[in-house]
Amino acid sequence: MDFIPAFRPPADGPQSALWFIFEKSKLLVSRDNGTCGIPEARRLAADGIVPARQIFLGYLGDSACYAAELEPDTTPPAPYAWMDLRALMNTIGDELFWIAGRANHLMDWDRSHRFCGRCGQPTVDKPDERAKHCPACGLINYPRLSPAVIVAVLKGDRLLLARNKRFRGAFYSVLAGFVEPGETLEQCVMREIREEVGIAVKNIRYFGSQPWPFPNSLMVGFVADYAGGEITVDNVELMEAAWFTATDLPQVPPRISIARQLIDWFVDRQA
Repeated sequence: MDFIPAFRPPADGPQSALWFIFEKSKLLVSRDNGTCGIPEARRLAADGIVPARQIFLGYLGDSACYAAELEPDTTPPAPYAWMDLRALMNTIGDELFWIAGRANHLMDWDRSHRFCGRCGQPTVDKPDERAKHCPACGLINYPRLSPAVIVAVLKGDRLLLARNKRFRGAFYSVLAGFVEPGETLEQCVMREIREEVGIAVKNIRYFGSQPWPFPNSLMVGFVADYAGGEITVDNVELMEAAWFTATDLPQVPPRISIARQLIDWFVDRQA
């Protein structure tokens, strides 16, 4: 089934509904027989769990999908549990993971824009689009997107991989960084590579894109060729960096990420 995003919830109520309920970055899942699932509306109601501050997301087949939180100090009973969204990457299936990512993005935005950033007054939801409106000063805020580039740098038959200090576990990945104001995506590629590992790149070309809901990034993938310089790790974000061949790769990110897609593309290219 393909997810169909939508802004307006069904007027007459759907036959079924899935609830993506968050407590900050943790998602409420039902744990049955060793598997994790997204709670359905009927089961939540039967177990006395009432979602609060809901946001309609769209449809997955015949099921409406909602993001929500619980009232403060609510402790869900077994078999429900809070799980970090990152830990569910390879657990709940790609389709549900990306819907959960959308839900996390929108709940984070809704949570941080309850009050106007210009005048401090409470905001309201716009009725005609997904946005927050300040009745006092008229400021409108849309869900935030933070664009970032992610780059596979090639040097002949080798790929540049680095280990970031923020990574959980001893795995390596391609380099990435956020776009700065007034900067093109290509300029960001050159700057990030130069700042993090001290080398120059050329022949920058587009690869693909992917939302990254931690909490609101849009990853824009590129491939670039080595143009000169020696690797000099910045020691601010990175711990180490090196060139790797397709047959001698270290531990790399999970398959669901665009980082892994870039690495797999490199491996297939060498084969």
